[in-house]
Amino acid sequence: MSRLIETYNSEIVDAMTKKFNYKNKLAVPKFEKIIINMGVGEAKDNPKVLDAAVKDLTIISGQKPVVIKAKKSVAAFKVREGMPIGCKVTLRGRRMYDFIDRLINLALPRVRDFRGVNPDAFDGRGNYALGIKEQLIFPEIEYDKIDKVRGMDVIMVTTAQTDEEARELLKLFGMPFKKQ
Repeated sequence: MSRLIETYNSEIVDAMTKKFNYKNKLAVPKFEKIIINMGVGEAKDNPKVLDAAVKDLTIISGQKPVVIKAKKSVAAFKVREGMPIGCKVTLRGRRMYDFIDRLINLALPRVRDFRGVNPDAFDGRGNYALGIKEQLIFPEIEYDKIDKVRGMDVIMVTTAQTDEEARELLKLFGMPFKKQ
């Protein structure tokens, strides 16, 4: 069992209950899912670029991503409806907690000039969005085997009702927020 899951069951529940005065353990916020999205705009010109992005995302997440197709045609971007333009993966359960653990303890410390993540990137409903500029921060990705540096978006969906509850949950998991 992952260290984070064991920690969540005891220490985090106790700390959150004490801070927010929950009457029931089940009222304590937890992670529902994590969505990792990689937009690949140049896939419209070269379909092999999308295959490389799917491969990278598979290695990072441990799960095969879904290819995202354009919903509308946009002439300015030379995109037609139905063209593949990215990939995403939704993590739940153990894979989700393993990813959070690797993101916080291995990947984020490897970011150049890292001063912490933005503490204001919450959506008002307790969900957190994190933009990553390059896939190289993950130790599973080998520098020699990538064709291009790509970024990705990581959205952490929680059961928290407010941003304050979600921020505290992420802080207890060890998310390194910037000092304000």
